[in-house]
Amino acid sequence: MRALIQRVSQACVAIDGAQVGETGPGLLILICAMAGDGPDAPARMAAKIAKLRIFKDDQGKMNLSLLDTHRSALIVSQFTLAGDTSRGNRPGFSSAAPPDDGRAAYEAFVAEVEKLGITTATGQFGADMAVTLTNDGPVTLWLEV
Repeated sequence: MRALIQRVSQACVAIDGAQVGETGPGLLILICAMAGDGPDAPARMAAKIAKLRIFKDDQGKMNLSLLDTHRSALIVSQFTLAGDTSRGNRPGFSSAAPPDDGRAAYEAFVAEVEKLGITTATGQFGADMAVTLTNDGPVTLWLEV
């Protein structure tokens, strides 16, 4: 799995102009299932993200995790994270998981994050979505498991 995470003060996702998910202070997680991901990838990615120390402590240092701060997450499927531009200017997406596998991995990832006690909101798998956010920091990280 691949994820692009952004520490946000707020983020929301809309489909056809209707808001379907939002978060206040916390994380926007753009997530992509990759071809060949093992069945444990969603749980490993969820645990990694939940424990990342990217929130400020009382001294202003990035020392606290999503679990420590009890903040929420907006999780949006994003197959374009699998984009490969090594052979030209048009991205190829053959390294992304097939749609059915991608949907299952996305849903499993959301379930794993929720199992950790993190309040979540989501977009809709496969939909054309508009995501807005206010990046806090900015803090943006690329993760792979």
